[in-house]
Amino acid sequence: MSLWEYANPVKFMRMADRILPVLWPLSAILLVGGLIWGFFFTPDDFRQGSSVKIIYLHVPSALMAINGWLMMLVASLIWIVRRHHVSALAARAAAPVGATMTVIALATGALWGQPMWGTWWVWDPRLTSFLILFLFYLGYMALWVAIENDDTAADLTSILCLVGSVFALLSRYAVNLWNQGLHQGATFSVDAETNIAPVFWYPALAAMGGFILLFIALVLLRTQTEIRLRRARALIAREVVE
Repeated sequence: MSLWEYANPVKFMRMADRILPVLWPLSAILLVGGLIWGFFFTPDDFRQGSSVKIIYLHVPSALMAINGWLMMLVASLIWIVRRHHVSALAARAAAPVGATMTVIALATGALWGQPMWGTWWVWDPRLTSFLILFLFYLGYMALWVAIENDDTAADLTSILCLVGSVFALLSRYAVNLWNQGLHQGATFSVDAETNIAPVFWYPALAAMGGFILLFIALVLLRTQTEIRLRRARALIAREVVE
């Protein structure tokens, strides 16, 4: 079986119908369980106090904001190369979900930053690139709405996605590229020496798993909706011609 089979809208819809009933409860268990575990059953940090617990929302949402755009990039490249409509519609479906994750990350980052830095916002390299990424999300969604022809919209938004990927990567690696700024380095790493303490790590890992599964479920559901809308527009256009 090839992954390209799911470029067929019918097969994609069937696959999503099989996966979604599993994804919803799994994402709910991991997300709710991780957040309750983190907020109510972990100690305060010796430096940051209880504000450190924002990590259970901030880090997973920031992770999905960046990776959501990279998922859109992959789908856009598939559209450019293979002209599969499902991939273009999947990228379109992911944009509002990724934008929401970006808003959550920006808001929780401000809540976390205020007691740590004494300010809600600084023009830090990572924060600035993250804000620009959010503006690209808005521009991407607006471009889809502004262009009537779906194929033309898919072409132009794919190009926009390529450009915006620069800021998605910058928001991930800005701390490594520039030593300036207040934002800390990576909290989670495959290197055990740079990870946070296990008491914070495990509930954060559960919350991240919940965010990832929730993102996948929402994108699958929204892609199904986009496919149905495309079919409906095609039927309406056919009736108008006839």
